[in-house]
Amino acid sequence: METVGLGFCYEDLPVGRRFRTIGRTVTDADITNFINATGMLEVLFINSDFREKESNIAGFAAPGALVYTFMEGLLTQSTMQHTGFAFLEMELKVLGPTLAGDTIHCEVEVTEARRSKSRPNRGLVRTRNKVFKQTGEQVLEYTPLRMIKAHTVDEEPTVT
Repeated sequence: METVGLGFCYEDLPVGRRFRTIGRTVTDADITNFINATGMLEVLFINSDFREKESNIAGFAAPGALVYTFMEGLLTQSTMQHTGFAFLEMELKVLGPTLAGDTIHCEVEVTEARRSKSRPNRGLVRTRNKVFKQTGEQVLEYTPLRMIKAHTVDEEPTVT
């Protein structure tokens, strides 16, 4: 019997493939819980008087790390179950604020896909992940390189 909900394998992710996640609304409680759990007790996140009088951001801003982890959560649930083995590296750019009440989603494009040299049953896949608010404004971009399961084993060609 087929199991649904399993993630993409290496062969499912050729360079150029694109997809997007569902949306996720960021709430005041999400921001408060995240900053308390991580210890990001920066005045911007914990002092409404400071936000109102000193900040250029109108509203309760979410840390960029929260936005990134929410997108990773949506991607893990929908694309990596039983197939994701390692998160190897990334570059991260925060491009604008995400506020409580914003609904965010991630648009993903595969930019690199190659076999692992050390593990013949794995592939290395890099994506460009762009995070957008409901307004269409891009707020974050990151480029993870992941090791994922392959359907097939890459065998060295035999020299004759």
